[in-house]
Amino acid sequence: MPPPLQASVQVPAKLNLFLHVTGQRSDGYHLLESVFVAIDWCDQLEITVDKSGRIEREGDIAWPVQKDLAVRAAEALRDYAREHGRLSSPLGCRIWLQKSIPHGAGLGGGSADAAYTLLLLNRLWGLHYPRDTLQAIGLGLGADLPFFLAEQSAYVRGIGEDITPIAVASRWFVVAVPPVTVPTAAVFQDPLLSRSTPAIGLSAVEDCADAAIWTLGRNDLEPVACRQYPMVATLLEALRSVAEQLGLPRGACRMSGSGGAVFISCSGQDQATTAARLLRKLLGDTPEDPTQSCAGSIVRVCQNLF
Repeated sequence: MPPPLQASVQVPAKLNLFLHVTGQRSDGYHLLESVFVAIDWCDQLEITVDKSGRIEREGDIAWPVQKDLAVRAAEALRDYAREHGRLSSPLGCRIWLQKSIPHGAGLGGGSADAAYTLLLLNRLWGLHYPRDTLQAIGLGLGADLPFFLAEQSAYVRGIGEDITPIAVASRWFVVAVPPVTVPTAAVFQDPLLSRSTPAIGLSAVEDCADAAIWTLGRNDLEPVACRQYPMVATLLEALRSVAEQLGLPRGACRMSGSGGAVFISCSGQDQATTAARLLRKLLGDTPEDPTQSCAGSIVRVCQNLF
């Protein structure tokens, strides 16, 4: 039976429940330790394949096509297939994306789009590469891609390639994104970034994985992002104020990835709904200082998908 010509999928965002920078390699890549979970804040991806040999990108896009991660993923997969003699005909496709995951928020939207582009095209182009091959291709595009290709909560180390599946009991979160884009490179290149946090290890993570509210670890990128972008600091402090109102520990609040999205881990859906309501009210009462105001922030209740 020939492969299908079209497929679509909901592409999830991710949260880093903690993010430690444990070192830096001689080639400049940072070594990380984290727990990743996928959440139900999704982009919509649709791919139609053809034999034109062209890779086209349609839908929501606010950057040059050649820099789009989904396009680069499609090109990387096609190049790999060509190099390994897997091409029987010219491969082309039309990639259509409806974006919902905010750009530059530390939620992995671009990486997720690229990862699911690899998954869909692997099937639509009839390549049938195993998942570990797709992860090796994806790692060249970004550290988050192997996680999305695994499609499960995971303890992640190295530059994103060392993935251990883990069941995480924390299911409900309130995620807030300030009206600012935080460039990942600027955060990682900051000279004040801590780059030597001792790894806490898989066993310590597993010991805390049954907790409904996640408090283990910290995000080493958070102080840098908060200093570079005061709105991130303001939003995080507002979230911690909500946590105190609900009797939750301040450690249940932190930033995801390189920011500026922040989140609070909640014990259940009702508590998350209440936290979101309190946060929206608090943000509405905040004076509009143009350098620190979080007016216009997106606040959503999200669930762990895996």
